[in-house]
Amino acid sequence: MKNNFDVIVIGGGHAGIEASLAASRMGCSVALLTMSKDNIGKPSCNPSIGGSAKGHLVKEIDALGGEMGYLADKAGLQFKMLNMSKGPAVWSPRTQIDKDLYPLYASRTLLKEKQITIIKGTAIEIVVKLNKIVSIKTNANEILFAKAIILCAGTFLNGVLHTGETNIVGGRVDEPSSLKISDLLSNYGLEKGRLKTGTPPRIHKDSVDYSKTSLSLGDDKPNPFSYKSYSVRNTIACYQTSTNIDTHDILRKGFDRSPMFTGRIQGSGPRYCPSIEDKIDRFNERNSHTILLEPEGLFCDSLYVNGFSTSLPADIQDEAIRTIPGLENTKILKYGYAVEYDFFFPYQLKFSLETKAIEGLYFAGQINGTSGYEEAAAQGLVAGINAALKIKEKDEFHLKRSEAYIGVLIDDLVSKNTEEPYRIFTSLAEYRLLLRQDNADERLMKYGNKFGLISDSIYNSQLNNSKIVEQKFDLTKKIKIEKDDINNYIRSLDETEVQQKMDIYTLTKRNKIKLDNLLNLNPDIKEKFLSLTFSPALISKLEIEIKYEGYIERQRRDISRFLENENKRIPVDFDYKVLNSLSSEAREKLNKIKPGSIGQASRIPGVSASDTSILTLYFK
Repeated sequence: MKNNFDVIVIGGGHAGIEASLAASRMGCSVALLTMSKDNIGKPSCNPSIGGSAKGHLVKEIDALGGEMGYLADKAGLQFKMLNMSKGPAVWSPRTQIDKDLYPLYASRTLLKEKQITIIKGTAIEIVVKLNKIVSIKTNANEILFAKAIILCAGTFLNGVLHTGETNIVGGRVDEPSSLKISDLLSNYGLEKGRLKTGTPPRIHKDSVDYSKTSLSLGDDKPNPFSYKSYSVRNTIACYQTSTNIDTHDILRKGFDRSPMFTGRIQGSGPRYCPSIEDKIDRFNERNSHTILLEPEGLFCDSLYVNGFSTSLPADIQDEAIRTIPGLENTKILKYGYAVEYDFFFPYQLKFSLETKAIEGLYFAGQINGTSGYEEAAAQGLVAGINAALKIKEKDEFHLKRSEAYIGVLIDDLVSKNTEEPYRIFTSLAEYRLLLRQDNADERLMKYGNKFGLISDSIYNSQLNNSKIVEQKFDLTKKIKIEKDDINNYIRSLDETEVQQKMDIYTLTKRNKIKLDNLLNLNPDIKEKFLSLTFSPALISKLEIEIKYEGYIERQRRDISRFLENENKRIPVDFDYKVLNSLSSEAREKLNKIKPGSIGQASRIPGVSASDTSILTLYFK
């Protein structure tokens, strides 16, 4: 068997999939090392992709040439656009996926890539010489050499599974932990910590009384994630119910045996996706919490009990879940559990996700303290691109927080660090009106095309669409319509013009364009306006551009000011101890994180506005 590769990717989760595909499609030979070839891309928690802000990440991954969006479309069972009652900046796509089909499609995609070799095994050692990676050793005593290694270990580094007073070594249920790698890496000077996450019980679909629940349906006209998907459809329904006071009282009975409350779990849990026992402890004024029953696949009998993540003892889970309306006679197929695992503090990374301590070693996914498939996949894609660029001796790639949610994610990790599982939110993006899910292609396809991950034909099509929107936007500024003439004009258009061309009524009345005189509209402008082919998606994008024109322009000005500080570079090896005028906390944080710019320095917790001013003056 071949034992020399350009890139070795350790771990076949969502980060590992994207890292392997990106590096191989950029011309590198890749070895993907995984404990189980059957579990590549397995959704170990909720079988869903997307959600608030997470959906933005998936659209951005797709625009850069990644695979998650397309896999989600193929394995998707129910599609929704979330937050539609709010502004377009926070609209976020989500789909429930088939837990068996998604890994099947992922494996098939990887197997089609001639540059990828999938190897079953576990890495037990990463060999480093002169602070540079050389090779790895597997549990089969194989030595695999590489120019770059991407570690996508998920929850497997010294993983321990907890249910009540029982705990077993494992990365997830029925799969072993990786027991040596994190300790070896800490010997190289990398600082590690401990985190925990959890999952709810799975129940049999035929044991639910659906008459006591309410339907939760997908969108009437579902939209795909990927530019490669022509259409998607909904094939399942989900159901909603809720906990009650009786549920909470029973759960409290198990607190004295809870690994969270008795101290057996030392790692910090996710603040924004807490376990059910954490919710009733922290929000004891609430008498109920929403529960969603989500089918895990078309060909399986299990339902995912979303909102009931727990590590309480099995007998407590049994008793409490049966107090929930519709679940009185439910059959639990798999009990909920928590998993505690090692991670490495992300301040030790470059923006390329290469570690600062070891050249050629990249981290992606939960090893960096994140939670969620989407955050992991985004990091895997960035790490895979940068590993390939390094091998080709080209400049590293990173996205600014003004360009993408992926940029916000990585900047937050590197600059702000994390001591609890990090989750992306729309509120974390300062320029979210410009970072919408509908314009990810416009923002990022240029990079995917540059790296060979997006074809010229697809990129040129995107450029053409952007040009059409721009032309339409300019023309609408020239069109002035009298209110009294709107309906007459609409009546004069045949049905084809209204549906396939531009919906003038939408662009005037709904978006509050100043109206003057339609009948005296310049014939040349009118002809150009109606001649441009326009899809419903582009119409929606144009509506947003028109309606929020003032706010969008303001954010563009804000970005210009933001980039001024981003372009004020700081030497990486600068010693902040020489600046006595800085606060002691600022000196400590700056020396620890080593920011590359004034802008990055300003976002480090503990660096005040006055500290930033001192840095600006000093380097000026």
